[in-house]
Amino acid sequence: MSLRVLNPNAEVLNKSAALHMNINAAKGLQDVLKSNLGPKGTIKMLVGGAGDIKLTKDGNNLLKEMQIQNPTAIMIARTAVAQDDISGDGTTSTVIFIGELMKQSERYIDEGMHPRVLVDGFEIAKRATLHFLENFKTPVVMGDEPDREILKMVARTTIRTKLYEALADQLTDIVVNSVLCIRKPEEAIDLFMVEIMHLRHKFDVDTRLVEGLVLDHGSRHPDMKRRAENCFILTCNVSLEYEKRYPSFHWKLILFFHNEINAGFFYSNAEQREAMVAAERRQVDERVRKIIELKDKVCSGTDNNFVVINQKGIDPPSLDLLARAGGQIVTRLLFIVTGPNDHTIAQIKDAVRDGFRAVKNTIEDEAVVLVGSARRNSCLIILLHIDLYKAVLVAFDGGFGSSVGAGAFELAARKHLINEVKKTVKGRAQLGVEAFADALLVVPKTLAENSGLDTQDEIVTLTGEHSMDNIVGINLQTGGTLDPQMEGIFDNYSVKRQLLNSGYTKISSF
Repeated sequence: MSLRVLNPNAEVLNKSAALHMNINAAKGLQDVLKSNLGPKGTIKMLVGGAGDIKLTKDGNNLLKEMQIQNPTAIMIARTAVAQDDISGDGTTSTVIFIGELMKQSERYIDEGMHPRVLVDGFEIAKRATLHFLENFKTPVVMGDEPDREILKMVARTTIRTKLYEALADQLTDIVVNSVLCIRKPEEAIDLFMVEIMHLRHKFDVDTRLVEGLVLDHGSRHPDMKRRAENCFILTCNVSLEYEKRYPSFHWKLILFFHNEINAGFFYSNAEQREAMVAAERRQVDERVRKIIELKDKVCSGTDNNFVVINQKGIDPPSLDLLARAGGQIVTRLLFIVTGPNDHTIAQIKDAVRDGFRAVKNTIEDEAVVLVGSARRNSCLIILLHIDLYKAVLVAFDGGFGSSVGAGAFELAARKHLINEVKKTVKGRAQLGVEAFADALLVVPKTLAENSGLDTQDEIVTLTGEHSMDNIVGINLQTGGTLDPQMEGIFDNYSVKRQLLNSGYTKISSF
């Protein structure tokens, strides 16, 4: 009543109606995103207000582009986006898991169970599932020679949910090789050292990895070489061009103790101006001669080449001097390695981005290409015909591990909760453990549904195999079971861990 006094137009719901409104919002968001899950998931078409079209099946991109009005759905979407920011994948899984937890809760609440008792059971089940995950995961030893195959399996599992199989397999090798290229033992992996350059021609399968730097400018003089090997590279930020001056200009010198001195330089006739230009030209030429002297010193008596990469401009007279000296010049590189342009096609960019994150958490045409060095600590991926999001992600957190996929972990965790954990819980909190265990099945159920399989038959078959201690997952091609470890289907351990934490944290706040 007090709220209506303050705002007569306010919408007031009792606690039961408000709770069911939250549950319906979670289930609605789940219904929107669950068809994305897995390699058989469908692609969504997003149409913007200006008529621009974006095709994607990445949950993170969908949640960012969708106009969500319900406050509860907004909170779930933010949780899922945070999941992607932290662990790099699992956005869709987080949304459908929270939605399934709410759906299971509704069943017990309608029977008179208090939500707090249910949440207590969820907390017990979450802790037990996280402990089970620690024992269930496959550890990955990241020494001087990391296990490249397990990294490829994790990346392939992630990328195949975004792209068709042939391209996913190609990008898997590129993603893994690029991360291992920049990796330094005992140091965090800095994915800012991986750059994606997109070129608007050819095809997506022409994507390739360059272990080195790709600069977006070519040689600045027609007499310079187009290819140079065994190079000395000089990088500098100095002007090698004559800069036009105004007829007069002033300097203000600010000295200590807040004293100011104004000084000016003026010319009154053409002779004085020509003398000033000649003096400045001599200054620029002197800089160029110093560079040529350095080139002669380091390249003397060898067949080595000399390349100058300058952030500021070089005028034609300076270029001519350097070209006659046998140097190769690249200028105006103020925006080297700053990422691609605006994005239009989201599907492949999301796959590469998530593939980078999967590897991270389990562990250049008309341009100058600097390939290879004594210390390879950077690389670049050239993707043709598409726009890509920059593959620059969160810092490496040091946790290595993977978990078998295809729904095998969820089925094994449910069996553990029902057969072992539930027996140790007293009172009605047992029902919370049971509801949490049943909610885990939403992942294999959704995978089966998106593949056109009979959900109930597949779950019965899978649970029967797990009851006999067989760790199997769902075969999305033919139905039935498969051994995910033999098939090389591995999920990201950090994604599973974050999903369990995010799901419980969010549902406990409703």
